[in-house]
Amino acid sequence: MEPLLRTITANPRYLGTYVRSVKPCLLFKRKSGSQDFGSFNRGDGQPHRRPTFSGQTTCYSFLSPPSSYMISQRSLGGYHPAALVERMPKRVQPYMKLVRLDKPIGSWLLFWPGAWSIALAAPPGHFPDLSMLALFGVGALVMRGAGCTINDMWDSDFDRSVERTKLRPIAAGDISNFQALVFLGAQLSVGLSILLSLNWYSVILGASSMLFVVTYPLMKRITYWPQAVLGLTFNWGALLGWSAIQGSCDWSVVLPLYAAGISWTLVYDTIYGHQDKTDDLMIGLKSTSILLGDQTQKWLTGFSSVMVSSLLLTGVMTEQTLPYYIAVAVTTAHLGIQVGTLDINNPEDCWKKFRSNNRIGAILLAGIVAGTLAKVTLKQEPISDEKHEQENE
Repeated sequence: MEPLLRTITANPRYLGTYVRSVKPCLLFKRKSGSQDFGSFNRGDGQPHRRPTFSGQTTCYSFLSPPSSYMISQRSLGGYHPAALVERMPKRVQPYMKLVRLDKPIGSWLLFWPGAWSIALAAPPGHFPDLSMLALFGVGALVMRGAGCTINDMWDSDFDRSVERTKLRPIAAGDISNFQALVFLGAQLSVGLSILLSLNWYSVILGASSMLFVVTYPLMKRITYWPQAVLGLTFNWGALLGWSAIQGSCDWSVVLPLYAAGISWTLVYDTIYGHQDKTDDLMIGLKSTSILLGDQTQKWLTGFSSVMVSSLLLTGVMTEQTLPYYIAVAVTTAHLGIQVGTLDINNPEDCWKKFRSNNRIGAILLAGIVAGTLAKVTLKQEPISDEKHEQENE
């Protein structure tokens, strides 16, 4: 038993795996002294306490099987983003966690609308511009990190009162507000350098999004619809991607795509907000999760319908082909299952459903690329009379 206890103490996240088949409850007792091993984040957005020994008996119950996170950790050999962050130097870790490198789902959700727009702007029969996709990928990573920094600077007092966020670097005191401000300046400088590599139309369009980036964290204090403002912010790439390729926006294409993205954000971020609704109510913050309450699934069905309708309109305006509409159909099914099986009172299920939206982004991008490659040019270049006579000879 002693070697087992030493192993568990050194690796508390595997605690349930070791003992779930041994006893429903395992007792730990330290005869003298006290030791607090602090806390850790298993990478799914939910902070968990490590065992605390203070000379008293502490009971842990393990009636349930190991979490999907632990299974994925074992299957990936420890190369989960959260595990990689934990391997970095201690002085660097708070900054990596501040920009959520341990939870990259937000960067993906920011990237997808821009990627869709870039792919839609590609010429018929061609792949999207890979260098532009890569540039937008780096931009999404940088600007999502900047947005998180701004959010945490605004919300540090609130974060200390919310179970899920109290260990964020600024709230926990690992990074001061001044250090965060300097770091934010560096992030915005990188973001600006990426933006300046685009055409001037896109530079001005991209810079205008900063109004939403800076003010979004304040919205949860004054309106029950901060998710709508987040949608305006996170889906700006739907406008920017097209202009980066074409030099300007075709509003008949990008506005339906933008509306689809905003509706999508209302779906996934309302689900996300249900994780914190109890704490948010206690500290006076607002969200669609609180506003909609038990009617959430009906509203999410409505948001999903708007998203799908807007995607269909986008397809019509860009003369998309069958693969695109198959992707939209799969997206519709995904949204239906996601909303239909959602348990708004189960934070773990909310987190799982939230993360699953990454698949929607990939499905739609694949459908757009395949649909564009499958396009057939109906209008052929007319043959001149002179050329026609030469062919007859």
